[in-house]
Order: sequence, then C-alpha cells, then structure tokens
Amino acid sequence: MAGTGKSKKRLNAARELTQVVADYYLECQQAHDQGKPVGWMPPMNGVIEVFYAMDLQPVFPENWSPVCAAFGLTPGNFEVSEGMGYSRDLCGYLRNIVGYVYSDMHAAHVPLGGLPEPDLLISFGGGCIPAMKIFQILEQRFPSSRIFSADLPQVAVEDIRDHHIRYAVSEIHRLIDFLTRATGKKMDYDRLEEAVILSDKACALWDEIMSYRRFIPTPISAAEIGIMFVMVTRQGTQVAVDFLTKVRDEVRQRANDGIGVLEDEQVRLFWDNIPLWYNMGLFNAFEHMGGVFVAETYSAAWSLRLDTSNPLEALAMKSLMSYSLVSCLSIRRRKEMVLKACRDYAIDGAVFHQNKSCVPITIGQTDIRRALLKELDIPSITIDADHMDARNFSHAQFQTRADAFMEMLLEKKRDRGRPGV
Repeated sequence: MAGTGKSKKRLNAARELTQVVADYYLECQQAHDQGKPVGWMPPMNGVIEVFYAMDLQPVFPENWSPVCAAFGLTPGNFEVSEGMGYSRDLCGYLRNIVGYVYSDMHAAHVPLGGLPEPDLLISFGGGCIPAMKIFQILEQRFPSSRIFSADLPQVAVEDIRDHHIRYAVSEIHRLIDFLTRATGKKMDYDRLEEAVILSDKACALWDEIMSYRRFIPTPISAAEIGIMFVMVTRQGTQVAVDFLTKVRDEVRQRANDGIGVLEDEQVRLFWDNIPLWYNMGLFNAFEHMGGVFVAETYSAAWSLRLDTSNPLEALAMKSLMSYSLVSCLSIRRRKEMVLKACRDYAIDGAVFHQNKSCVPITIGQTDIRRALLKELDIPSITIDADHMDARNFSHAQFQTRADAFMEMLLEKKRDRGRPGV
C-alpha cells in the first residue's frame, strides 16, 4: 500500500505552498534581526490581525510542531522534553515545543532557520489545557519576554452571549494598550479594519474551496490540507487572499472540467481528528483501491466569517469561537457536524483517528460512529495513532485494517448496484 511520509498533491497552487511557508519563516527571522517586536501566541484568535495592524510579527509555536514533524525533528525534541520529565502521555504539541525551545533552536539541522526568540508572549487563556500550559513553560524559558495573559471565558459556541463579546472586546483593548506600552507602536485602526476585511475574504475563499469537494469526482482531497497554513499564520494579510484565490481558481476549473483527484473515484471517505503530521501520505493510502478523502473535521475550524463593520467585535467573536469549534464542543454538537458533513459530501465510509495526543477531540467517537451507521448507513473504522508521535502508530496494522475496510466498502457499493439487493 502507498501512503507513507509526504502526501501526493495534485494542485499546482498547493505546490506553491512550500515557498509561502519559507517566506513566512524568513519574514519572522528578518523581523527579529531588524528589531521588529516578535510575539509568540496560540493560533486561532483575533490577536493575529491586531499584530499585523500594529506592524508586529506574530509567531505560532503550535503551528511550528507540524513543521517539525514533517521535517523529522520531533524524535529529537521528544527526547529532550521526556528527559526533562514530561510524560509520553502528554500532548505531542506540548512535548515537541518544550524539547525544541530547550535544545539548540537554530542548529544547522533545524529547517527554515527555526523560530526567532520572542520579545512578547501572548496567551489568551482559552483553548485546551496543553495550549495554555505551553505558554507557562515558555514564560520560564524566555524570562526577558514581556507577558500578556488574557482571561477569555471558554464557553460552547451556542452559549456565547452579548456579555461574553463585550468582555472579549475589553480584553482586546487591554491587549492593544499593553502592546503600545511594550513596543512603542500605536494601533492603526484603519489597518485593523483592513486586516479584518482580508481575514473575512480568506475565510470566504476557504469556504468556496471546500464547497467544490462536493463534486463527484472531487477535485481536491485531504492530501492538500496543508493549504490551511495561511489560515493560521497569514490571517489579515493579502498573502492569504492571493494564495487562496489561486487555489480556488484551480479547484473551480478542475471541478467544472470534471477532473478529480482520481480518474476512477470509487469510494468517498471522511477523516475525523487531526492528521498525522509526520505521515500525511496516509491520505493517499486508499487511492490504489479508488478511495479518496473528500472531507474532514479539522478543515471546519479554519473558517470564521467576520462582521467587517465592527472589527473589534469581529475579533472578539473569533477569539471566543475558534478554540470552541475544536476543543469545547459537546458530543451532541460534534455528532451533528460530522453527520452533516457526511451528508453534504456524499460520504461512503469514515476513518476515525483515535488520537493519543488530543483527548478532547477524540471523546465521543464511539457515539458518532454508531450514529453514522444507524442514521446514514455509513460504516467506519478507528485507527490508533498520534498526530505528532510516530511511536504511537503502527503502519502495518493500519495497512491491514485499511485494505479490509476498503474491500468491505467496495463490496457494499457493488451489492447496492445489484438488482433485488
């Protein structure tokens, strides 16, 4: 079976992602070298647009972890963090970042020049426990950095009320005041409005790209999910809009021309949970039997349309919703989202990644699998793995189960085509 290491990509625009990634990390290093303040922060919040509007450089240590996994740095980083006493049972993002910052961050083998050391550490107080713990550890590693800690309420998306939004807006004002004192830079509210407009354009493009995956055959698969890099690092910039426009135009053309990921698409698959960053080739592992991943839960987290008429409220809502869409969903709500996606994308079978490194978004998979079978007659399998640590994944076991699953799905489709069945 194919499907190890890097994924096989079909889009020309997606192949340009390598340069987009390299340009971003070069920009981070140049900002540090030129004296522009560098701030480390979690992804998925309104701080990103604030930083770009104030001409500050945002850096995302969590996003650096998939880069480390793709370049094979994680084993060394895990060795360092586990040598410090951090258990293998902890989140792989946390263990990787700890190992990275407590080793030689700019060694010759570190790709893309590594991360510049932070002048600022920004924690919004939301999200999963490891995401918050990472910044406590970073505070100890970089004691000269200026620290800002917000206190956002973590509530389910459906429970967000006006008083939550007002409080989040007040925290953004407090952040802007802190950044002005710490860096001497003032907020340009015209640039902030422009950043919010660009963020909303990027989200609209992302939604449109995802909508073309409903086509049969699908013109884009989960193997191209790396394009979400700009949705993490480049929110609020023209770079994200320009890159996603290229992707949208190519995907739209392929859809209109009937060009699919596979010439003979037989089975449409759904992936639940975070990908295996060290082995993205798994998304191609079913293709030799006509299977293609046309939808996944993770891509839904990167689209949040913003009310551009009120930039601060828009960023407040984004900060409240982003992590909640991933780590603060009830099992009922998660089940509804998966079932809707499987209906919308005409899914034949689902693969559930039981992720050792992320328990919050793994909880409830048994209930969801049961609902898929009962309500939509969609079979599924579970694979035991880890989105960061290859030691928790057996490719041989996966291969055996994946082949058997595909054989069952193909037989099921043949049976449906037989008269009287």
